[in-house]
Amino acid sequence: MPLKFKVWMYFVSFTIMVFVLMWTFQILFLENFYESMKTRAAERSANNIAECYDELQNGTIDAAEFKSRIESIALDNDLCVEIFDRYERSRYSVETLGDCLIHGKENRTGVYLLNILESSDRTIRYTMKNPRSGYNMLLYGRTLGNKNNPSGYLLVNSALVPVGSTVYIIKRQLMLITIVLIVAAFVISLFLSRRIASPIANITKSAENLAKGDFSTRFDGKGYLEAEKLADMLTYAEKELSRVDTMQRDLIANVSHDLRTPLTMLKAYAEMIRDLSGDNPVKRNEHLEIIINETDRLSLMVNDILDLSKLESGKQKLNISEFEISSKLGEIIGRFKGISEKMGYNIVFTPDTEKNVRCDVGKIEQVIYNLINNAINYTGEDKQVFVRQINTPEGVLIEVEDTGEGIEEDKIKLIFDKYYRSENHKREVVGTGLGLSIVKAVLKLHNYDYGVRSTKGKGSTFWFRISSQDVIE
Repeated sequence: MPLKFKVWMYFVSFTIMVFVLMWTFQILFLENFYESMKTRAAERSANNIAECYDELQNGTIDAAEFKSRIESIALDNDLCVEIFDRYERSRYSVETLGDCLIHGKENRTGVYLLNILESSDRTIRYTMKNPRSGYNMLLYGRTLGNKNNPSGYLLVNSALVPVGSTVYIIKRQLMLITIVLIVAAFVISLFLSRRIASPIANITKSAENLAKGDFSTRFDGKGYLEAEKLADMLTYAEKELSRVDTMQRDLIANVSHDLRTPLTMLKAYAEMIRDLSGDNPVKRNEHLEIIINETDRLSLMVNDILDLSKLESGKQKLNISEFEISSKLGEIIGRFKGISEKMGYNIVFTPDTEKNVRCDVGKIEQVIYNLINNAINYTGEDKQVFVRQINTPEGVLIEVEDTGEGIEEDKIKLIFDKYYRSENHKREVVGTGLGLSIVKAVLKLHNYDYGVRSTKGKGSTFWFRISSQDVIE
């Protein structure tokens, strides 16, 4: 069922339910509700008169004030009131209804008083038809003073105005109002259902296009605030998906190229050993060394992909241990001695005072190794790489600087994204474009600050800080 029709049905159903409730309470229960209210009003008035009578007996008020009060109560509530003493003689009387049950020609006050005495709670409540007017009337009676030894009796009479004509008028009004409002509700609900459903329908259609791989899709949620926010979020998600898709394509292209080269060389040198250098120890060792190197390159790429996958999935846990950071930096830089001698790179290490730190030594090694490897890839023609340890009150700052072309300002925020690779990359050392993403994931796992400073044409400096809480004094 279309959303627009569902919304319209909800509005219409709600409107019909409201009118059903109105008709039920205004028509079916109106008479009972009216009679119940009149009964409660009569009982409340009788209780107030009884309280005044007690005050009169106690001498708190005089007869004149008592009479004034009961007249006021009778007039305010359209009551006839009759008060008798213990000998059933009338003492006070207020007539507001004219010919009523207790003041009419055929009143039966003696019977009413007898019924009061015979009742268990010393009260009576009758709804009776006035034989002269033909209207229903409410009669309420009770004792005054002590129930078992009353000092007087009270009768209160109230007319129950016929509500038949009132109900008829209300029915006509409700019928007219119902017709007008149901028509209005149908029109308004149709308009609102379209207004609410249209943005969602547009978003759904755009989402279907996005699911089919159309990353040029734009989401339109104009109509109401929530739909606009949803459209904005989906548009943002579409841009991110498009960017990730582009990066993944680049990764496939890069990895395919990087894998093809060592695989081709592995096959070629294996065939050379088989066909040419198998009996020549010097040539054979030379070819085997190349095969080993290319295998290491393949392992490096595969390990990068696996490491990042584990870090992002949350399966990697920190294995905290204590170690000396200066010594560890020197050890890692020593691993690049072979490439430094072979390819002419110069890694300059500037240590600070030795500090013991507490973190995951394996993962921090990976961070430092990837930063140095990245600097070697991007450094300038002088092939200089600078590694610095700087002790600060906030912790131990590690910086790795190259002298390359630098990074454009608009690309700095992308440099740590996975699959991203600068066009200034050099091919002497192969990478997957995942090294800095691994750095980011490891440092976030440690909750360490990190970043990059870069000046176009002068190089870049990547840094991270081991927080002071992990530095052992």
